[in-house]
Order: sequence, then structure tokens, then C-alpha cells
Amino acid sequence: MSVRVRFAPSPTGFLHVGGLRTALYNYLFARHHKGTYVLRIEDTDRTRLVENAVENLIKSLKWAGIDYDEGPGKGGDYAPYIQSERLSIYKEYADILHKKGAAYYAFDTTEEIDEMRKRNPGESFTKYDRTSMKNEYTLGEEESKKMVDSGTSYVLRLKVPDSTTVVFDDLIRGKVEVSTNEIDDQVLMKSDGFPTYHLANVVDDHLMKITHVIRGEEWLPSTPKHVLLYHAFGWEKPLFAHLPLLLNPDKSKLSKRQGSVAVEDFASEGYFSDAIVNFVALLGWNPSSDREIYTIDELIESFDIEKVNKGGAVFDRAKLEWMNFQYLKLMPANELADILTPILEAKGITGFQTEYLEKVINLFRERIKFVKEIPEIAGYMFSSPQDFEQEYLEKHWKGNTVEILEPLLDKYKATGDFSHSALYELTKSYIEGLGKKLKEIIHPIRLMLTGKSAGAGMFETMEVLGKDECIKRIEEFIKIKETGKI
Repeated sequence: MSVRVRFAPSPTGFLHVGGLRTALYNYLFARHHKGTYVLRIEDTDRTRLVENAVENLIKSLKWAGIDYDEGPGKGGDYAPYIQSERLSIYKEYADILHKKGAAYYAFDTTEEIDEMRKRNPGESFTKYDRTSMKNEYTLGEEESKKMVDSGTSYVLRLKVPDSTTVVFDDLIRGKVEVSTNEIDDQVLMKSDGFPTYHLANVVDDHLMKITHVIRGEEWLPSTPKHVLLYHAFGWEKPLFAHLPLLLNPDKSKLSKRQGSVAVEDFASEGYFSDAIVNFVALLGWNPSSDREIYTIDELIESFDIEKVNKGGAVFDRAKLEWMNFQYLKLMPANELADILTPILEAKGITGFQTEYLEKVINLFRERIKFVKEIPEIAGYMFSSPQDFEQEYLEKHWKGNTVEILEPLLDKYKATGDFSHSALYELTKSYIEGLGKKLKEIIHPIRLMLTGKSAGAGMFETMEVLGKDECIKRIEEFIKIKETGKI
């Protein structure tokens, strides 16, 4: 059997990280089995559509490196892949269900449905009362036809058999059994002529030859309805796998109320796409117990849908930051420089060669979690400091500091080796020759060059800034200090 899976989001806003995991697991499963990955846009709920959501969704998938084989913009043997462009298909299959007696017309108004629900106060589930409402069973076939022909608003409902057990196997949860007494006569075609998710989903999965339906567990309660539809059509149903929820640390469902949950937000915050994909892949599944960093090829090679956990997976943001840091440490400096350049340009910082940016990155990569932090914590690498930490200044700038510094500055000017190791030996030899400790000169130098009390290694920082820049800053500081402006 050739594997065919689909990711079928609704264009109702941003791509949630839970949606990203569903998209990713479908992708890993398809690639592992050398199958086909389909992107289908389920936009039949016209009240929830968000402008540009489809474009943003595809952009987020592309950012994450999840490429689809068939879908919007690519086409395929089963196009179109946007449900609003397939309405005639759903109408055809809705009519088939109606002719088979597996579905019926219902003419109830919204107010009448509300009244029905009020007759069962306090119940969490109110099943459509087929015998007391306005439908083919109470009106009769002839009267129903007249109402349809006259243009009366109606919906098509699934005729759920009484007192029957729906059984299906889930690749993650095992055997699932649900009594039809707990299944509503679901609306399949709405009064606006659009199908509901349930009908469109089943028809499309069958026509597009989807072999495995991998989706979030929020769709588990709907699956018995889908199984009934497969039976009604006489179609073979696909294999199902329902993924566990993503949870906050307090075990509540992951939502934007507790922080970013949109893929585009994580991208804008500076997370690497590889880190996000690696992290999301391990939310509920792990190829082994002794590693946490995997390439996409390793994830594809190891992926096993049947080993996904049943329980919810905690979205640990601290763990995500740690993982992003691992990728930051390993990523080549030239790639990080490409990321840093537009960040600097947005702040008006231009004119620096890639080679210099790479040196700055290597200087700070162990001290940051995101590339965007570099201009925030190390702005002095791109321009002379304008502000100096006052407490640090008062603590380390003594009355004789200039007197000690000037001979050392001459040595800096004279040296032909401005590497950090040579600077360390030169400075250490000089200061110890005065009977003083290295820290007595390191702090004033750090202050003059960076304006800050902490940062990367002082001599490593001097090497990256370069001889001319260091000498210029030291001389400027001494000059300003003598005027009393600092």
C-alpha cells in the first residue's frame, strides 16, 4: 500500500505549534514510508476565515522546512485542494447519502434548535431529537420535497443508527468503541450550501486516497461520525492516529493566554526553525532515551507513529530555549552572520564586513540564546560606548589609573601582535612589574572599551575590536575623563 497522508488545516488564523506538530508528524510519516504528503485547506466554515491565513500558513510550513507534494500552488492528481473550490463534489455525495437514506433534510430554525436544548437543561450533550423537530421524519417525504423545492432553508443531517456500537482502531490509542446513543445526527450540509467539516473531510480523504489520518485528539470524538459515513458510502476507511494535546506546565491546554503559540511568533522571536522542529518532534515521541538533538533526516528515519505517547505533552519553554542554544552553538558563524545582518540594519547599524560579524558572533555565542541579543548586550562592538556604568567606574577608577595606563597604552601602540594571548601576556607582564594584580588594570580597560562591568573575555574583546579601535577608545575616554564629563 502506498502511503498517502494529509495536513488539513482551516485558515482561521496563525499556525499553532500544535498544528505544526500535526503537520510535522504527517511529514515524517510520509517521508519514512516514502509516501505522499498532501496539504489541503479546509475552509468550509466561512464565518471563521481570516484574510491571508492560507498564505501565512504555507509560509510557516516553508519556514519549518515542511514541504508538501500536492496542494495549493503545486496541484496534483486530486486538485483542487481548497475545499471551497470543491462544493459541487460535496453536493454530489450529499445527494448520494440522502438517496441511500443515510441522511435526511431538517428544516429547524436556530430558535427551534435553541428551544430543543432548553428542554434538556444542565446536560453537556443534547442529541438532536429527530422525532420532535421539523424534518423528513415528522413532515414526511412529500412535504419535505415541497419545502426544498420552494426554497425553504434546510440542512442535511446524518442518520445515526440507534443502539449500535461504532468500533475503530487507533494507531496510538488502540481499539475505540462508542455507542451511537452518544452520537448526534450531525449536520453534513449547511443551509448556505457549504458542507461541514465532517462530510467534506470524509469525501476528500476518500477521493484523495488518503491511507492514514494523523490529527490531534480534539478530533477523536468526531471519528465515530466519520466511520459511520465511510460505512454509509460503502468505502474502506483509512487508518486513524490521534495525537495527544500539547499542555502548559500546569497541565492546562496550551493556549496563547500563557505565551506565544504561533509558529510565526517563534520565528520572529529568533528561534531557529531546526530547533523548533526538533523540539516539536519530541513532544510526545522520542526515537531514543539518550539524545535530544536530531537532524530532520534522523527524525524521518526513526519515526514510528505507534510509539507516540497517549498522554498530553508539556510544552516546556525553558527546554525550547535550551535546545535553541544548542543549535546556536553548533551553527556556522557565517550563517549566524547572515541572520545578524538584517537585525543590525533594522537598528541602523551598517558598514560591517561579514568577517567582523563572524568574530563578534564567536565571541558571544556562548553567552546568548538568540542572535538578536547581540546588539542588545554588546552594542559596543559596533560603536564606542556613550554611557558608562557609574558604580563600576567609581569602584575601579583610581586617582593614579591614568598614570598606570599611559605606559601600557604605549606598549599597545608598539606591539605588532594584537591577539588575545599576546595582549594577555603583555598586560600581565607590565602590571606585575609594577607590583600590582592584573584585575587592577583589566577593570578600567573594560570600562573604557565597553562601558560595562561584564562581557566576553577582555583580551578576546580587544582582539575583535582591533588595535586601532581599542587605542582610539582608550585615548578618548582618558581625554573626556580629564574634562570631568564622565
